[in-house]
Amino acid sequence: MTTAIVREATEPAEARGLARDGVRLLVHAENRVEHTVFRDLGRHLGLGDLLVVNTSATLPAAVDGYRADGSPVTVHFATRLDEETWVLELRHADGTPGPVEGVRRFEAVRFPGTGCGMALLLDPYPQEHTPQRLWKARITVPQARVETFLAERGRPISYAYVPERWPLTAYQTVFARDEGSAEMPSAGRPFTTELVVDLITRGVTIAPVVLHTGVSSQEVGEPPLREWFSVPEHTATLVRQARRVIAVGTTVTRALESAVGADGRIGPARGWTELLLGPDRPARVVDGLISGLHAPEATHLLLLEAVVGAAAVRRAYAAARAEDYLWHEFGDSSLLLP
Repeated sequence: MTTAIVREATEPAEARGLARDGVRLLVHAENRVEHTVFRDLGRHLGLGDLLVVNTSATLPAAVDGYRADGSPVTVHFATRLDEETWVLELRHADGTPGPVEGVRRFEAVRFPGTGCGMALLLDPYPQEHTPQRLWKARITVPQARVETFLAERGRPISYAYVPERWPLTAYQTVFARDEGSAEMPSAGRPFTTELVVDLITRGVTIAPVVLHTGVSSQEVGEPPLREWFSVPEHTATLVRQARRVIAVGTTVTRALESAVGADGRIGPARGWTELLLGPDRPARVVDGLISGLHAPEATHLLLLEAVVGAAAVRRAYAAARAEDYLWHEFGDSSLLLP
């Protein structure tokens, strides 16, 4: 897919005078494209359809910090490895795109304030990655848990296309229950309580999984890094029984497909996944998905193609560009069916 200029959503739908479920919805089904609004999702789903959602909650994972030379940085807490060890990314405090360069092993990044702690950078993560964008780091903070420190000192991760800071509530979905995502599982953002009730009354079943997202910088062409996921037994059972399985987002798709065994059947599973869906590994249990709009060069597009095929993705994205859909986490949405 060629690179093209797209319109970026610079603020939440609510700031544009819309309800969350008032964003636009592009529906691709049976080789046709329809333009509607997200609150009408139920017209395209029905009895026997299973909608699988991600219950991971977004952390306030961006924190101010200072390098040894006193230069300010923004520290992105990307992935929790254990109680004291996290994967971090250092970004420019002035909003300049891209990660901070020239970072060295065993460099200490201090958090402002007396006794507020530090991050000691140990190794590039993963070690074979070049350039060295992500770092495994040991975190020392006075709070008992790093998550408590983030709750007190952090803010949601955001990028230059969102010029204003928005509260953490703007980055939580209606399904958020299990804290752990560095960035919002944004495909679930347009759902509202009212829409969920409407879907249930139409006979749509809703089931949960968890996948804690890392930082999205790999959209520049790097493959997705490993992420922690959980598919409970009752969700796996519902997947096996469903007429159609519709994943709400690439995160849900990755979680479900990571729980598929060698026999092609899904079962309960939890742990770390490195699964990369694409031409060499098509989807086996996911029949369609709801997704925001990803950058044309994003590796996420390979995952979309693994579910609905390259032709469907090309057709849908061409229509989205032609109709000026809004991209990124606060933007418009799509329902892609093969």
